[in-house]
Amino acid sequence: MGKVAIENIETGMVLASDVLDRSGRMLLGSGAVLTQKHLVIFRTWGVLEADIAGQGSDATADLIPADVDLLELAAAEQALVPLFQHTNRSHPAINELMRLAALRKVQHGTV
Repeated sequence: MGKVAIENIETGMVLASDVLDRSGRMLLGSGAVLTQKHLVIFRTWGVLEADIAGQGSDATADLIPADVDLLELAAAEQALVPLFQHTNRSHPAINELMRLAALRKVQHGTV
């Protein structure tokens, strides 16, 4: 399973996890086979990506430089949790900010 941008999702794909709108309301449950109507609803409610079954999660591995130790990255993310405690960490923008902050923390040796 892996996150796929809404513009790359096609009908017939299967959801690996629930799709939620920006306020956390469930729009469609995991295991559902996507139709064109579902894609229109996702766009209407501001869904940017969905977890699709059978899609590799190596896309996130491509975003991590080869010289970064994954254990250090995980420690950096845990150290940043208090700074992100009042945010919606499931939001894609917040996820990206946290990822970038953790990478910076590891690469600059402040872990």
